[in-house]
Amino acid sequence: MNHLPPPAEELRLLDAELRQLGARRDQLLARRAWLVATLQQARQQPQQAWAQARTQPPPVAWSRPDAAAPSVQNVLLVLGGVLLTLAAAVFTLVSWGHMGITGRALVLGAVTLAALAGPALLLKRGLRSTAESVAGLGLALTVLDAYALREAAFAGTDGTGYAAAAAAVLAVIWSAYGLLPAALRLPLPCALVAGQFPLLLWALSADAGPYVISAALLMTAGLDTVVALRVRTGSVRITAMVGAYSTGSLGVLTAGWLSLAADTPSAAARAGALLLLAATIAVGAAWRGAGSLSGSDSGSGSDSCTAPGSASSTAAPWQGPGEKHALGLAIVSGLLAVGAFGGTARPWLPEMWTVPAYLVCGIVLSAAVRAGRLPDAVRLGSAWASGAVQALALLWALPVVAVVVLGPAGWIGRVWSGAPSDARAAVTVEAPWPPDAAAVPVVLLAVAAVVALVSRAEQWRARARIGALGLVWATALTLPAVTGIPYVAGMVVLGVVTAAALYAGRATVSAARLTALLLSLTTSVSLALASLASQTATLVVLSVLTALFASASWRTSLASVTAPAALVYAAALASATGAAVDWPPARTALLVLAVPVAAALLAPRLGAQRATVPVEAAGAAAGLLAVGLAVTDPPLLALVLASCGVIAAGTALRPDRRPVGYAATALFVLAAWVRLAAWEVGTPEAYTLPVTVPALLVGALRTRRDPQVSSWTAYGPGLAATLLPSLVAAWGDPHWTRPLLLGTAALLVTLLGARHRLQAPLVLGGSVLALVTLHELAPYVVQVTGALPRWAPPALAGLLLLALGATYEQRIRDVRRVREVLGRMN
Repeated sequence: MNHLPPPAEELRLLDAELRQLGARRDQLLARRAWLVATLQQARQQPQQAWAQARTQPPPVAWSRPDAAAPSVQNVLLVLGGVLLTLAAAVFTLVSWGHMGITGRALVLGAVTLAALAGPALLLKRGLRSTAESVAGLGLALTVLDAYALREAAFAGTDGTGYAAAAAAVLAVIWSAYGLLPAALRLPLPCALVAGQFPLLLWALSADAGPYVISAALLMTAGLDTVVALRVRTGSVRITAMVGAYSTGSLGVLTAGWLSLAADTPSAAARAGALLLLAATIAVGAAWRGAGSLSGSDSGSGSDSCTAPGSASSTAAPWQGPGEKHALGLAIVSGLLAVGAFGGTARPWLPEMWTVPAYLVCGIVLSAAVRAGRLPDAVRLGSAWASGAVQALALLWALPVVAVVVLGPAGWIGRVWSGAPSDARAAVTVEAPWPPDAAAVPVVLLAVAAVVALVSRAEQWRARARIGALGLVWATALTLPAVTGIPYVAGMVVLGVVTAAALYAGRATVSAARLTALLLSLTTSVSLALASLASQTATLVVLSVLTALFASASWRTSLASVTAPAALVYAAALASATGAAVDWPPARTALLVLAVPVAAALLAPRLGAQRATVPVEAAGAAAGLLAVGLAVTDPPLLALVLASCGVIAAGTALRPDRRPVGYAATALFVLAAWVRLAAWEVGTPEAYTLPVTVPALLVGALRTRRDPQVSSWTAYGPGLAATLLPSLVAAWGDPHWTRPLLLGTAALLVTLLGARHRLQAPLVLGGSVLALVTLHELAPYVVQVTGALPRWAPPALAGLLLLALGATYEQRIRDVRRVREVLGRMN
């Protein structure tokens, strides 16, 4: 504890501290004057100054206290009070039996009266901190008196009931003691702490049920709330707030559990009454906190601990963040009111209407927003509480929406296994149907209506429209499965929802348009998956979706999403059509090729640049699908690859798509290779020459346009594509035909390179010619080597090294000359 002394005592302390500061200042000034004189003498006579400094007496050291005087005083007082309290407790509990009844009463009574009367005398002497410590000792002695009284006179009574009565009596006595003219600060908070137990202990002693216990907790919280709102003393208000939150939380949790567990109307009504009591307490605190506490002064009497001379903060605990505090209490009050009325109505309704009942209460709560007489914090808190209830209701409905959207994916493993009986069976292929799903559309529509009403506010209009659109979509999506309409009718409803979402995508607001497009795509995917149950349904649904998204693509704002979707559904329709007529997958690939053709024709005609790339990507994906379908039939695969090459070549004619020409070339080459493999052609030149000839032609055209281009760039890839594979084949070929033809071709390439001074043909042709010649002459070299003596090869190698060493400089000049000649070539 830290208490302020009386004004006279505080003035005396201030004067003493000022005198000490003055003395310290005089000493520091004297020391400074000596140091200045010493430095001046040191400049003239260093040795003399040094000797004088050594003989100078050291300055007086002033020690700084480690703790302030009030802190030491409070520690001593607290320790003394604790020790006296422990001594009294030991006397009461241990030494009680050594004295008679008269002695016991006289000792405890005298000590207690002395402890309670002592603070008045101490306050007259200005010793407030000591008075507070002695008062705390007196309060502790009253607790021991109550214990001693029960042991002496009421030993046979119920302990819990006696504790309840004792707590109530002590709370009254301490309150009266705190309200005496002495104005002690400790008794009132202690009285408030004691007041937390009488009602609860009384309920426990009477073996009351959970309803009475919850009511006792809530009533205690209500009394704490009244104290916190009415009393201006800071310590009392903080104690009351802690008690209100503690007992109120326990009471609310108990009442909420009783409301959820109630199985009869009477039990639900009692639990609802408890929750309504808690809601009333919370809204009353919010109202008062938003109206007066957030802006009023807390008044005098604050016992905040401050040092002498500092400003005393007497602001109320709710001042500053009062509005936020009131907002939180208003939200809690709204949720408790919804729980009270919804829980009361729950036993009267079927189980599936439980959540809608709570939702209705939450929606009714939102009417408080339009009540002009309520404080802003209360109205805003009611709105937030209503929104929280609606969000929880939507969370309850989410599993049904998820099953309706994702459930049709189970037909992927059961394609065309037979149409289900109704729309619910179409979405519960692999997933179970959630219980109490019949009320989900009602919940979704109710929240959508509330959101639509919110859209009247300017700041919420755009978001509210998007939310309402999503909720209406979810309602229409779940209705077929919830009502269990026939399978075909459910497909029709989903198709209508898709068309309606596409029509809503015509909105000018980008966020709303994007939301509508996403909803239409989601619905269409769910519809397409659900149609896989039947062959007829699949063909009809895919045809309708293709036409629907294609027609929507004429609007520039939608084309970037709807045009690719139309192409995807067209590719799926082509695949399904081929499967329906029992075509093999490779033959079906020819139907799928119509989609890349359509994408290539559509892409340059799109007005929006954003739609071009998605359409081309969808066309490329359809082309890959066609290649994948035809991979089991090489002749058809060659035809598909060639067709894809034609499409790519046509796309490359556009000025902004020139690089696609490389893909077209690769597709043509792959098509030729696949055709050769289908003909079982094993000659590598048959695979390489179709690449070499176009590559050389392209290189020649490029050199005509750009004479500075390198020969390696223009002719290197084309020549290497044939010469290198043929060289590998020639080294393993035992016949003479391929080496002869390859050598002749390499010789011609070398001569052309030398004639036109091109580095790539000269180096590649010469290298291949030398390697072919080496391969052809290798047997003869081996024969000659075998006929020579064993000492001949080393001797020849030595002679060669000597010759090279003798003409080293000339060889270096020859190598440099050859390098310069090659460097001057293109």
